[in-house]
Amino acid sequence: MKYHDDPLNVVISGVGGQGNILLSRLIGRCLLRKGYHVAIGETLGVAQRGGGVMSNVRISEKMLFGPLIPEGQAHVILSLEPLETLRMLVRFGNPKVTTITNFNPLFPVSVLSGKDRYPEYEALKESIRQLSASAWFLDATGIGLKLGAPIVANVIILGGLIGLNLLPLTREDIAAELKASFTPDRVKLNLKALGLGMDSITSNAKASN
Repeated sequence: MKYHDDPLNVVISGVGGQGNILLSRLIGRCLLRKGYHVAIGETLGVAQRGGGVMSNVRISEKMLFGPLIPEGQAHVILSLEPLETLRMLVRFGNPKVTTITNFNPLFPVSVLSGKDRYPEYEALKESIRQLSASAWFLDATGIGLKLGAPIVANVIILGGLIGLNLLPLTREDIAAELKASFTPDRVKLNLKALGLGMDSITSNAKASN
């Protein structure tokens, strides 16, 4: 992938417990190993109670930028929860942004208690499409469940990102970082999750043609 935007601004979003922070740090460490300048800004909110969690990742070949992405200037939004995708689009979206979403809603407490209503799935998906130059939807949680480990949805969605060549990283780069970060038993699971995410995005692309 040639570097068209410098800095490249990536928003990673989800809710507490989905592994959002781990995902941003995995990406950041991979890029640092390859010699890029990387700044990461994290907003935890009420993560322990299932609230929104967001990371800003800014990547540059030239210099270290501040960690906060200006509003309306995301190049990629990678999200583990669809309503969070829409929220990030409203704040950071623009006509050129690409979104990759784990389309498996997690209902906040206000919805579970009956105070609020979660948007209809198809309407939510259509809104994401309309606000994105390119929108991709993966059932990362469903794939994780088939592996017996829904927690690896974050690595599956990362596989989708790598499969689309939106970052200057390869499968081998991510695999090396996974091996450095996890115990051998977890490495095997996460490598499989990464591959399934890449395969899923490839199948998605073929279905669209």
